[in-house]
Amino acid sequence: MSLSSDRPVTRMGLALAEREVEDRAIAIEAPIALEYNGIAYAVMMASPADLTEFAVGFTLSEGLVADRGEIGNIAIAEVEGGWVIRIALSPDRAAPVMERVRLRVSEGSCGLCGMESIEQVLRPLPSVTARISTTRAALSRALAALDAHQPGGRRTGALHAAAFCLPDGMIVRAMEDVGRHNALDKLLGALALAGVDPREGFLLLSARCSYELVEKAVRSGCPMLVTISAPTSLAVERAQVTDLTLLALARPDSVLILNDPHGSIVG
Repeated sequence: MSLSSDRPVTRMGLALAEREVEDRAIAIEAPIALEYNGIAYAVMMASPADLTEFAVGFTLSEGLVADRGEIGNIAIAEVEGGWVIRIALSPDRAAPVMERVRLRVSEGSCGLCGMESIEQVLRPLPSVTARISTTRAALSRALAALDAHQPGGRRTGALHAAAFCLPDGMIVRAMEDVGRHNALDKLLGALALAGVDPREGFLLLSARCSYELVEKAVRSGCPMLVTISAPTSLAVERAQVTDLTLLALARPDSVLILNDPHGSIVG
């Protein structure tokens, strides 16, 4: 499984009438179907790499299980046109999954178009109880190191990165994917498989900060989320109600503090 493949393309000049054929790394995007106990749950457009980590992280960040130990066997199969990930859950964990599938089917004709659906999307989140103490220098260190953890992004220009950093700014692990949500799921899955606690550092993402990313960070228990791009209004609101420290528009010389209820940046 790979993040990219080389393909011949033609580079055309705009100022000068010139064309040149070259090989270009193109990010691979494919449909990835997730099944729980034999029941189809979701199809995600993602990079077909690190799919075990993706399965674990997606299952955790969706709130389908509380910890890695509740996930059973994971089987990955390549099928015509894409990939299927088959995930086994215990019967008590499978029941809520089946109920969510039932609701999706019953609401499928109109999407998220009723009060019940909106309430489901904006369902309450747990408050973040972990605390972090970091510095401006640590943030700068993590930002400076992020590029080295994006080999696929450098080759293709089309992949997002999600990194987990210690309070001193050292990047412990980073993952890439064509989807920013998928990159974060893969990272959270990798941390769970390695026994690394997200509550002991912060997340750094090379993406726009949407509310889904905030919710995944909150469910992981991580106390701080830092993104390269700007946030949405709902992302800020969800961070505020859950006590998640949220920083955005992170640059080498500045960062925008959207929410920092506990004074996490100490120097």
